Amino acid sequence: MNYTQTYHQLKSLFTQDALKTIVPGSDTACYWTRFKSENISNLAEERSEIIKGDGVLNKLPDIAIPENHSFIYPVFKSAGSAKNNQAIILLHGLNERSWVKYLVWAYYLTLNTGRPVILFPIAFHMNRSPEEWGNPRVMSSLLDARRQRLGDVPMSTFANVALSERLCEDPLRFFTSGQQSASDLVQLTQQLRRGEHPLFEKGTTVDVFAYSIGAFLAQILFIGNPGGLFTDSRLFLFCGGASFDQMNGVSKLIMDQQAFDRLRQFYIKELGKETEQSAILASSLNQTQLGQSFLSMLSLGNLQSFRENVFQKMRKQIQAVALLKDKVIPVKGVLESLNRWVNVEVMDFPYAYSHEIPFPVTDVTFSPLIDLSFKKVFSKAAAFLR
Repeated sequence: MNYTQTYHQLKSLFTQDALKTIVPGSDTACYWTRFKSENISNLAEERSEIIKGDGVLNKLPDIAIPENHSFIYPVFKSAGSAKNNQAIILLHGLNERSWVKYLVWAYYLTLNTGRPVILFPIAFHMNRSPEEWGNPRVMSSLLDARRQRLGDVPMSTFANVALSERLCEDPLRFFTSGQQSASDLVQLTQQLRRGEHPLFEKGTTVDVFAYSIGAFLAQILFIGNPGGLFTDSRLFLFCGGASFDQMNGVSKLIMDQQAFDRLRQFYIKELGKETEQSAILASSLNQTQLGQSFLSMLSLGNLQSFRENVFQKMRKQIQAVALLKDKVIPVKGVLESLNRWVNVEVMDFPYAYSHEIPFPVTDVTFSPLIDLSFKKVFSKAAAFLR
């Protein structure tokens, strides 16, 4: 597969307006399926009463944003009518507004595993947020206002200003959106198990390919393992795997310095005090499987035995690939978090890349090298998830 050519081909074909799009020259198609989230947490409702912001990001409280509760998501699978009984869920990175980057990833995994790939959006990401949040003109105005208020914040851009503003306004949004995302994935997995999905048979099993913050979310799901849903599942991590305190989310495409500093301050130093002021937050963190899992992934010292016991038991079910020059989720953090139990392979690519863009398509000079690097990662993932 030529990565760059396939990227542009799928980008030109990809549309949410079509219920089914067949990829020319293959028997693979992209289907769209609707999802209605049944998961509005009491904590999110409590926060909606506390946060009284205004402007384009707060026209509605988070719990009332319709796009976040009813949306469609893509599934790559054989174009035939037969249903499947094995699924791979692909989880994306933080502050993503488009599936384009992931289309080749899902297509390759479908072709090389023979299994459908579900691209499932994290809460308030992709098409689960108002269109204005991804509109460059609207966000540029918001960026100007942020700069007037805070000065020249490092790495502040129109691409990350929506997330940066929202997290500065309320750092707990990182937890509540993750809480809803995890609960939605539990809901999806249960639908697949019960035969309630139009593309899958009853008893469908689920494995996960997770990238970046999607890896963090997937680890929380596997550690908590609500209802035993992921006991036999496999998890492949790409550019992810580190605990929160080992990450550096400052990026023109993710969040600015002010937002990340606020996030670290809150979750590393202030969370304990915050739980004393909210019984709902305390209960969400301390009395649920997923809350305990979240706490265990905040730092290496948090609930260490709890976290590592799971990784030890599931060591044959988890693999990871980290990139040597990744600055967002550095190799050191991945190795310290996982390497005692989990097989972590460190790769480097012979071209300029980043965590956010591991396979750039702007310079065709490096296209053959990008093809090889992509195949190196994804052939490993396909072999593990097959």
